[in-house]
Amino acid sequence: MHRLASPRVILITGATGAIGQALAMAYARPGNTLLLQGRQVAILDSLAQQCRQAGAQVVTGVVDLTDHQSWQTCLATWLAQWPVELCILNAGLNTEVGPDGEAEPWPAVEALLDVNLKSVMLTVHALLPGMRQRGGGQIAIMSSLAAWFGLPDTPTYSATKAALKTYGESLRGWLAGDGIAVNVIMPGYIQSDMCDRMPGPKPFLLQPAQAASKIRRGLAADCPRITFPFPLNWGTRALAWLPVKLSLFILRLLGYKR
Repeated sequence: MHRLASPRVILITGATGAIGQALAMAYARPGNTLLLQGRQVAILDSLAQQCRQAGAQVVTGVVDLTDHQSWQTCLATWLAQWPVELCILNAGLNTEVGPDGEAEPWPAVEALLDVNLKSVMLTVHALLPGMRQRGGGQIAIMSSLAAWFGLPDTPTYSATKAALKTYGESLRGWLAGDGIAVNVIMPGYIQSDMCDRMPGPKPFLLQPAQAASKIRRGLAADCPRITFPFPLNWGTRALAWLPVKLSLFILRLLGYKR
């Protein structure tokens, strides 16, 4: 438990997003090394400076996760120097159906699959040899409460989050004997630019710092699923239990129009 509660080398993808920044600050303290991936140079530089002021050593990588070769190269460089104890796979994209019911743009769908799903699997494969050799480590995968029941306006996003939930749960069973903890994070709506662009209502909206605090506590306790906020988790999980026609009817009543 102590190793999970106090990781010293933390890798965070999607560090320039709202939750990523909050998570980086939550782990920024003397003695910790943060390996931060992001696409937005100015935000990443500012975040690194803030984390260093909090006492952490910070290494940044400006990498687009749709470029898997570049990310593999970056990972190989980092992992050769720093034994990652905790990796939070937080990076994610979203796309949605058009205002008149048009299909999601295919290039956006491909990019979403590359970032939300493939880059996660690529990173896990890169981490496992070192973690297995050291006999421990922790991998946190950012899913969503949308994994319980797909939202009509965001089918590809919902599909990737459901896949990540299943992937993380499978990994947890597979890797438990190697001392590697795997946790699936399933948040609701968190205030961010991506959340602002998502269609539909956003009940029980949380601030990034609130989400980061809940995530950190859940990871320290090695919760298999870190789900929040409670009312929305209960509601979305109930949608998966109900007949699909009834669940879709409820979503339409709540303002999810498709």
